[in-house]
Amino acid sequence: MPKSKRTRVSIRSQKPALAKVEGFLSQIKWGESYTSLFLGAVVVVVAIVLVFSFLKSRNIINTGQTDSTSTVSKEAAKELPKTYAVKEGDHLWAIAEKIYGSGYNWVDLASANKLENPSVLYVGTKLVVPNVAAKTITIQKTPEISNPITGNSYTVVEGDSLWDITVRAYGDGYKWTEVAKINNLANPDLIYSGNVLKLPR
Repeated sequence: MPKSKRTRVSIRSQKPALAKVEGFLSQIKWGESYTSLFLGAVVVVVAIVLVFSFLKSRNIINTGQTDSTSTVSKEAAKELPKTYAVKEGDHLWAIAEKIYGSGYNWVDLASANKLENPSVLYVGTKLVVPNVAAKTITIQKTPEISNPITGNSYTVVEGDSLWDITVRAYGDGYKWTEVAKINNLANPDLIYSGNVLKLPR
């Protein structure tokens, strides 16, 4: 029977490779707390990626424009004018409210017209109206006034205040100063039941 050749593997030849691996592992030996922290961070990142991809596939997260009224008003599908002629008493906020339904678009008007001082407008100036979406709607609908005052005078009843009276008479509480002045009220906070107030029209 022929002798089989046995090859001897030298233990010495494996030791340098094993020593290199052990040397590398000893360099990154962090201990249990750092290892747990690292693995926990990896798990959190993977979970965030999975949640984000799930929400994106369900179209819960919209990329680009949102449906909120702060970005785009859906009712702003009307045709915008190309230019606007400034009238007496106009300012950019009021012009933007007229055109876009939002005063916040005054910035778009100012930048499109390269206005150095947006506070100064001259009557007759033609402003270019940029075709942009309306921002948050700022025009507030006035609530219906219960028990409006229509006459030129009003008899004060208990619980009335000048503010409430002017809201009912004019739809504007800030007119209380005019009513106080025309009625020569020394202290507008003190009005009494039975007093008859003149209401200028």
